[in-house]
Amino acid sequence: MIQKSESIPVALARKSIAYYLQNRKKLPLPDDLPPELIEQQAGVFVSLKKGERLRGCIGTFLPNKDNIALEIIENAISSAIHDPRFSPVTLDEVGSLSISVDVLSAPEEIKNNSQLNPKKYGVIVSCGYKKGLLLPDLEGVDTIEQQIDIARQKAGIYADEDFKIERFEIKRYH
Repeated sequence: MIQKSESIPVALARKSIAYYLQNRKKLPLPDDLPPELIEQQAGVFVSLKKGERLRGCIGTFLPNKDNIALEIIENAISSAIHDPRFSPVTLDEVGSLSISVDVLSAPEEIKNNSQLNPKKYGVIVSCGYKKGLLLPDLEGVDTIEQQIDIARQKAGIYADEDFKIERFEIKRYH
């Protein structure tokens, strides 16, 4: 089920989804993972596509688990079965999904929009308890204004409300 050219984080995500769908429990942490996945913490997003169509995308902008590997396992399963926009992924689909894993840097507050670039930085907009996140380098998101507007709408923040903007970078694995 693992694709030949997949990165280790993507292979871990795919294996996690298949294991969960077969056993209804989370994949135990494999012993053969590289140190950066075991020794570091970060927010992680797992995106699933079937062809060009999004099939699931769930993640955390701050780490919730003890390491990146556990974050990948948790978010891969959530993307496959808990994204409310889609029906749960089936075991038959797992091999045909294209998966990307984005490991996020720590968010940093920005002073003005000139510090943004939608191809390089993702954004988090927040107003009180409302938060919206948009990953960088997304097809069809070409301007800073589009990026902020989409993230703001995801958060349910109105255009006339004051909101804080943070940026982050990602390391994207395919």
